[in-house]
Amino acid sequence: MAKVKYRFNAHTLSYDKIVISFKTKIKRFLAVSSTTLLTSILIAIGILQFYESPRMRMLHKENERLLTQYQLFYKDLNKVERVLSEIEQRDNNLYRVIFESDPIPSTIRRAGFGGVNRYSQLESFDNSELVIKTAEKLDIVSKQAYIQAKSYDEVMQLALNKEKLISSMPAIMPISNKSLKSTASGWGYRFHPIYKINQFHYGMDFAAKIGTKIYATGDGVVKDVQSIGGGFGKFIVIDHGFGYETLYGHMSGFNVKVGDRVKRGSIIGFVGSTGSSTGPHVHYEVHKNGTPVNPQYYYFKDLNAQEYEKMVTISSNIGQTFD
Repeated sequence: MAKVKYRFNAHTLSYDKIVISFKTKIKRFLAVSSTTLLTSILIAIGILQFYESPRMRMLHKENERLLTQYQLFYKDLNKVERVLSEIEQRDNNLYRVIFESDPIPSTIRRAGFGGVNRYSQLESFDNSELVIKTAEKLDIVSKQAYIQAKSYDEVMQLALNKEKLISSMPAIMPISNKSLKSTASGWGYRFHPIYKINQFHYGMDFAAKIGTKIYATGDGVVKDVQSIGGGFGKFIVIDHGFGYETLYGHMSGFNVKVGDRVKRGSIIGFVGSTGSSTGPHVHYEVHKNGTPVNPQYYYFKDLNAQEYEKMVTISSNIGQTFD
């Protein structure tokens, strides 16, 4: 039962009973309840500030772990970028130099990404700055790797072409001449033994017995076989590709026909003295892009440095001429 309260009345010198209206009671109740509720909320917030739930603790730990992984990933991307830069240097300054190819410009290797902000969707994340930097770095490294992969595809093709060039380029003498005794007449002006005039000799003559084997000096395809070739008599022309052709003149017979594929060292025919010739020999020419060039520069598979110097000396002397 509620306790009855009284208030002293100074006018009547008596105690009056205190009567509290229902409305006042409601106001007091609401005031007390609101204060209690507010206090409870503040206490709850304080507890949550200092005491995380197991789920919140787990989420915070997961965020910390992800942040650490992003930081490590960013460092790894920097390492990959440095390695790619070293590979690019070797690609431009070594591989492409070897294969005589222009380096890839830095404007292509370091080209940016145009258009709208590619990373706007990442700006709302916690630690968005690190996330965006990592995404940018990943895009850059991915593009560098793609360009480098394409470059290596090109270099590989250049290497294959180079290998084919090396096997196709004229690189040996047309007959077996290790002793160099068969070297008769070289490149340059000579007195023609038949026409009795000074005439430029666009090749080299190798004296040998009739029937001596003549070899293809590089891989190629037989382009021409002539049995009646005027001044060259019976002769063969081989197309080696890459702008190289070789001619073998004054032959006595053939071992190939037009269209045959030959390898360096294949027997293509035999020494003779057909056409404008004063003795058995093979007249040998090398053409590059349609222009005769000195054959003495194309014996690097046959001769070492000393032998090469000796051959140049012999061929430069005006000795016996056959055509």
